[in-house]
Amino acid sequence: MISDLFSGLTARASNSARQAGVGRAFFLPLLPILAGLCVLYAPTAWDLAHFVWNTDRNAHGPIVLAVGLWFLYFKGRTVVAEGVPVRPAPLLGWLVLGAGLLMYIFGRSQAFLFFEVGSFLLVLLGVILLMLGTAVAAHLWFGFVFLIFMIPLPSTFVDALTQPLKIAVSYAAEALLFHFDYPVSRAGVILTIGQYQLLVADACSGLNSLFTLEALGLLYLNVMRHESAFRNATLALLIVPISFTSNVIRVMVLSLITYHLGDAAGQGFLHGFSGMVLFLTALMLIIGVDSLLRLAAARLRARRAPAPHAAKEVL
Repeated sequence: MISDLFSGLTARASNSARQAGVGRAFFLPLLPILAGLCVLYAPTAWDLAHFVWNTDRNAHGPIVLAVGLWFLYFKGRTVVAEGVPVRPAPLLGWLVLGAGLLMYIFGRSQAFLFFEVGSFLLVLLGVILLMLGTAVAAHLWFGFVFLIFMIPLPSTFVDALTQPLKIAVSYAAEALLFHFDYPVSRAGVILTIGQYQLLVADACSGLNSLFTLEALGLLYLNVMRHESAFRNATLALLIVPISFTSNVIRVMVLSLITYHLGDAAGQGFLHGFSGMVLFLTALMLIIGVDSLLRLAAARLRARRAPAPHAAKEVL
């Protein structure tokens, strides 16, 4: 028994060492190229850190970047160690890399962050195609899809969608608070509850958190690895109403805090804490909806399963 345990541990250790060795053998040549990418995108990272990621609209950017790069690195090591064929694709790789560099030049010269940051995905994909090939790149698709959510959208596009969402969130919050007999009224995106007035800001519109929650939902789907494509697609689509519901709850929580504890509490620490309430609510809703989809799928499979034939009595 003990010998079997030690032999199993030894086998796992040797397998891990083999995977690490294979991973180093293939990823060490990438280090100079990755260092060059760091130098190339250092000014972009500086601009993002000082002018974009410190705002409510794009505060999720560094988290998405860190998680996406972590996934690409560890998934890439696993894929290579598992024996996925490494066949560099120079033609496709140079085309993708060239397109990414042209996009970077255009975005950097015109101060257009949408193209400047978006080019990072094409440049990184081009490097992977050049060094590791299409088979490895195909296994890393989730990392690139996930990194899309770090790209800052143009302000004109965001502003065009923010105002209708703010009005909808304000309307829903007012209706629910009024249903519970609170003295609340609304004028556009301004809620009046008791003696206090609250302006529903862009951060509470739902659009800013929509991208973060969509990324969170995709990460959840990737971790859970459901086999049903319908279940995955349904849960991904339901992220939109989940985001809206979470923001309505956030506005209601802030309104109640202000009404019961005063304006200082509503605009102080508890205002920032409401952001945590938003994401905790969204996460619980995602898990709850996923559980309901799982139960529905189980019942559907049970109905489709052929009923067992009744045993015939032998006389």
